[in-house]
Amino acid sequence: MSLSNNKIKLIRSLKEKKYRDERGVFLAEGTKLVFDLLKTCRCQLIAALPEVLSAHLAIQADEVVEASEVELKKASLLVTAPQVLGVFYQPDISIDTIQPEKKLYLALDGIQDPGNMGTIVRIADWFGIDHLICSIDTVDLFNPKTVQATMGAIARVRVSYTNLAPFLQKQKHLPLYGTFLDGENIYADSLSSNGIIVMGSEGKGIRPDAAAAINRRLLIPNFPLNRETSESLNVATATAIVCAEFRRRMHAI
Repeated sequence: MSLSNNKIKLIRSLKEKKYRDERGVFLAEGTKLVFDLLKTCRCQLIAALPEVLSAHLAIQADEVVEASEVELKKASLLVTAPQVLGVFYQPDISIDTIQPEKKLYLALDGIQDPGNMGTIVRIADWFGIDHLICSIDTVDLFNPKTVQATMGAIARVRVSYTNLAPFLQKQKHLPLYGTFLDGENIYADSLSSNGIIVMGSEGKGIRPDAAAAINRRLLIPNFPLNRETSESLNVATATAIVCAEFRRRMHAI
């Protein structure tokens, strides 16, 4: 069976959020990403070159289609077509499962760039943070650019969307961290192994309604102090620095 024009059209439509949400699915492209997702996510469709299918005989999917390079190129949203692509069902992830009194979580306030979002998911995966809480207007996890940028971490990190400020207000009895220019030096302040770290958007930082709930304001200092420097760090870079310091402290205990 080849990859029909109708299926190619369906796959390409998943570039748009409304079609992803209508069908409850998302697109993943590339061998590593697709086979990482097959371990944890239900799969609707796999389309792959014959040599890929012959090397992976036990693929669990509703439909498996042998596709040519030309067909994959027509279906792909990437510049260079992959050897395999998959359409996966969006997982149903409840925010009610989080336990910030026991573990550390990341919250994202209005992150807009798909690349930053995907990189933050990778960072969370690397540092053992298994659940992200996002404001409603944070970029869709299942945006194809976000999915690709996770490099497979999307298979291991859960992501929930909520009205962030009211959610944080309900957690004010716990450590709620955020990065601010008037915060305490992260390398000198005490840090906990539980709570929520809030990261703000690329242009606006943490917005006032979310910032009002934060009870632990942190600063990533530049070096040397008081030297004229960039206005701010890229949000994914800042997230990596913050997560690394939290985890370093845990290992140092």
